[in-house]
Amino acid sequence: MRRPGPSLILLAALLTLAALVGAGCGAAGEGASTGALDVVASTTFLADITQNVAGDRFQVQSLIPVGTDPHAFEPTPSDLKKVAGADLVVVNGGGLEGTLLTTLENAVGDTPIVDASAGLPTRTPQPGEPQLAAGEKDPHFWLDPELVKTYVANIEKAFSAADPAGAATYKANAAAYDKKLDSLDAWITQQVAQVPQADRKLVTDHASMGYFADRYGFTVVGTVVPSASTGETPTARQLADLTQTIRETGAKAIFVDASDNPQLAEQIGSETGVKVVTGLLDHSLTAPDGPAPTYIDMMKYDVRQIVEALK
Repeated sequence: MRRPGPSLILLAALLTLAALVGAGCGAAGEGASTGALDVVASTTFLADITQNVAGDRFQVQSLIPVGTDPHAFEPTPSDLKKVAGADLVVVNGGGLEGTLLTTLENAVGDTPIVDASAGLPTRTPQPGEPQLAAGEKDPHFWLDPELVKTYVANIEKAFSAADPAGAATYKANAAAYDKKLDSLDAWITQQVAQVPQADRKLVTDHASMGYFADRYGFTVVGTVVPSASTGETPTARQLADLTQTIRETGAKAIFVDASDNPQLAEQIGSETGVKVVTGLLDHSLTAPDGPAPTYIDMMKYDVRQIVEALK
């Protein structure tokens, strides 16, 4: 169903290519920013957050393309070429990048990798929620705008260290973006108020909405995939249990990210009679002419879909 990770042979080939590219490139890779720093962020939403801290000093690139599931992304030689000459690589951390992080660490050599979520504690599933596997962490911090302030602080600190001449600018940009995050948080709270407390029940494709639920008073009833990643496959028993849980709790909808396969969710929706809302943008922005070209737009888009389905 979902793509496996890269084979050892492919991984070795990619790392060899990255080493050759790194040896032949200077600080700025092909197609990189000509500004103060050359920065690559792992995902599109992270690139946008990072860009808000960078401001006009340089242009941030995204490694993972629009519409791609970061849990399943496999880098190509051109992807590794993109990061090989970067000054900084920004990752979400918390396990989101999975084996990709190891690939990047080998590809970039001594280039600093900035863990945007560093310092944020991983949530523990609430009583009644699906439990994660032993040792598994939930990396979806960005679905709580308040937690994104930690991303901003970590990125600003890294930029200021790498480019001291821009430190004042990065600090001002970070403060301005924090205010936008406060406004977003207030807007989401206002929108969620339209949903009766008894109906604030979330069923999602995988365990992605926990931090959002904690922030805005939702309960995570169940997940189709029993993991914080999309790489697992549910058993027949797990699907049957989820079907029963939906019936018992009265959850109104199943929410599926645009990069996830909706087939199992639609099967459960057919059996239970609940709505299946596909096309959420939890993990990726859209193209500039789409409904969610920025992180803030992405959050607003998802909240509108959730509120409309549950109110």
